[in-house]
Amino acid sequence: MAMLGLTLVVGSLAVVVGIRGSSLSAKDAEYRVKEARLEAQLAEEERRAAELEEERVYVQTKQYIEKVAKEKLGLVNPDEILLKPSQP
Repeated sequence: MAMLGLTLVVGSLAVVVGIRGSSLSAKDAEYRVKEARLEAQLAEEERRAAELEEERVYVQTKQYIEKVAKEKLGLVNPDEILLKPSQP
């Protein structure tokens, strides 16, 4: 009788461990997908940070300042000739 009880207990433990193992495997697969998605997002953010750093360096150049002065303020260099289209 004790042997039968022990067998039932061990069998039920094996079933419980099997069920929990399969649920943990499913969670593991879910976490792997989430990790891959986060790594892709991290790579995208690092690329964006590099672009922003390049932009930060560019806006400190004389070329950028001249471009903004010409576009927004309409300024020209002393040796430039400004041509405007005629009004229709």
